[in-house]
Amino acid sequence: MSSVTDRAVPVEVADGYRAGRTLPIRVELVRQLKRRRTFVMFGILAALPFVLLIAFQLGGGPGSGNTRVNLMDTATVSGANFAAVNLFASAGFLLIVPVALFCGDTVASEAGWSSLRYLLAAPVPRARLLWSKLVVGLTLSLAAMLLLPLTALAVGTAAYGWGPLQLPTGGALEPGTAAQRLLITVAYIFVSQLVTAALAFWLSTRTDAPLGAVGGAVGLTIVGNVLDQVTALGDWRDFLPSHWQYAWLDAVQPTLRWSDMIQGTSLSITLALVLFALAFRGFARKDVVS
Repeated sequence: MSSVTDRAVPVEVADGYRAGRTLPIRVELVRQLKRRRTFVMFGILAALPFVLLIAFQLGGGPGSGNTRVNLMDTATVSGANFAAVNLFASAGFLLIVPVALFCGDTVASEAGWSSLRYLLAAPVPRARLLWSKLVVGLTLSLAAMLLLPLTALAVGTAAYGWGPLQLPTGGALEPGTAAQRLLITVAYIFVSQLVTAALAFWLSTRTDAPLGAVGGAVGLTIVGNVLDQVTALGDWRDFLPSHWQYAWLDAVQPTLRWSDMIQGTSLSITLALVLFALAFRGFARKDVVS
């Protein structure tokens, strides 16, 4: 009797082909930077400080007719205060939009244009494609979050001068310390938005409609914000990422406190990793026809 030997079928690969070199991050970054929605989103964020400046000029300054003292009331004290107020005014919603847009539109838009299958036929490995798009999406999200306070700091310094960060509870932080605290604030806001980024990215791998992925991520984030206002939930609110979104306010206090920011960071990273894993796992098995 003749014996049959099982042998692995060799896979022919073109000379010079390296899976790790397909769809380089710099190429994807250039592609995304050239898109109109990137210019529009960055333009909106850059315009916000000017809008607030005009509002304060027309309205007689923050806190007019208000007996309560909060961070908003210190907006016109210095450039650092103006930057902090811009972050406070936008962290709850406006900064959610670029994160959801850059991470939710990236894969779904390729499917909507019917170009996703051609990228995979290049051939670009699926994990490599997702990795490049995720890195670029998070990079653009971070750039958007840096653009707002930097623009606000420049506008505020030109309008109100360079000085210490006046705290609503009393006292002040020297410019050098204030800059460090604002950097911590931006870093925390970025980390706290990783859940929105991961949710948008996961939805982007599940639908061919970019608006569905972006809108779904924004909508669910808003639902989380609403649920956080339901005091009847008690300690269950601690498991909502939105419950810790303003923990960065501890960075603009005389004494920097880390406890709430650590809890918020741990929860956000944990949930984000789960959603990112679901995105990669689901896309690896998905029948891509678009």
